Amino acid sequence: MRHPSTQLWRTISQRKRLFLIAGPCVIESEELCLEVAKRLKQVCQRLDIPYVFKASYDKANRSSGASFRGPGLGAGLEILARIRRDLDVPVLTDVHTEDQAVAAAESVDVLQIPAFLCRQTDLIHTAVGTGAIVNIKKGQFLAPGDMANVVRKAAEATPGGKPRLLLTERGTTFGYHNLVVDMRSVPIMSRLGYPVVFDATHSVQLPGGAGDKSAGEREFAPVLARSAVAAGAHGLFIETHPDPDHAMSDGPNMIPLDEMPELLKQLVRLKSAL
Repeated sequence: MRHPSTQLWRTISQRKRLFLIAGPCVIESEELCLEVAKRLKQVCQRLDIPYVFKASYDKANRSSGASFRGPGLGAGLEILARIRRDLDVPVLTDVHTEDQAVAAAESVDVLQIPAFLCRQTDLIHTAVGTGAIVNIKKGQFLAPGDMANVVRKAAEATPGGKPRLLLTERGTTFGYHNLVVDMRSVPIMSRLGYPVVFDATHSVQLPGGAGDKSAGEREFAPVLARSAVAAGAHGLFIETHPDPDHAMSDGPNMIPLDEMPELLKQLVRLKSAL
């Protein structure tokens, strides 16, 4: 199946330029998404960074059932489709079930399988079968080499056995309420033959660290992003917001939108130096 993401895949699969997946954690409003996408598109055009906007229509794994989850599948996909069309930027969103994967593939370029679901065989098969690019986040409970089994599952559902995959490192559970990043995971997962993305903001999350929600240490996200580029990451995943302290999800680990231009400039220079 030929999917509209074909051109995007040609660009990022060459692994010559650092690419960026970035946006707010969750769709809080269409206005917020448009603001973030417009500003990041402008910065990325200046720096020659292929850019993919991201936001979730449903945060299905919040710490508390009372937490804001997003506008839901229908309304959320309408917003993402408008951003994709009106701003002419590729779009990524999470999917949690096979039905969601099929529906979302009509509106976005990249389907993301969350870390907690990275071994869900039917979900992987369905997502890959849509023809969209699929970004699979390494589970917090997996060693990087274990992603070989995940890749094999994706290949099983792909004619010719070569799916359009991105593999994302997002930290590993380290005791209670903490994650640690082993940068060896970048070259280890690169050996599997697909672009490796580093999730700089979820890697500084402190899961459940605030009782009924996660805490985070956003000040370390730029440090880890630079480290990942030095380790050979092909792309970066960064959640950002104009006012993270008042964001409706994952604010403690999101980078303020105003700080993104300087950080991206540093990352491009580092990539060039390598």
